[in-house]
Amino acid sequence: VFPGNCWAFKGHQGQVVIKLPARVYVTAVTVQHITKDASPSGTIFSAPKDIAVFVSLLGASVDTDREEETLLGMFTYNVEKNPVQTFPLKNMLLPRAFSHVKLLVKSNWGNPWYTCIYRVKVHGK
Repeated sequence: VFPGNCWAFKGHQGQVVIKLPARVYVTAVTVQHITKDASPSGTIFSAPKDIAVFVSLLGASVDTDREEETLLGMFTYNVEKNPVQTFPLKNMLLPRAFSHVKLLVKSNWGNPWYTCIYRVKVHGK
């Protein structure tokens, strides 16, 4: 993880859909950003803040028969804590595995031009 070597998107909102290599019973998501000490500016305003995690079987298809997405959790990435943060997801009502995970970033920590995510990990079985 090096400063600037991230997935960046314009503005403070964005999303990514991750196609998993197999169907997974998703239990948690880990998000990583750089530390303030590693940042050339000494700030990490581009870090994501409010994040929602959804799952589906068919991903981001625009087909009319697309399965609805299911929200598994909403959480806040805290820039004052460890840069690697794992968030357990509420999937006890969904006793099945999914093939796609969508990470929806709803806000960042104050950068109006872009938001950066350095690493995302999906945990499950």
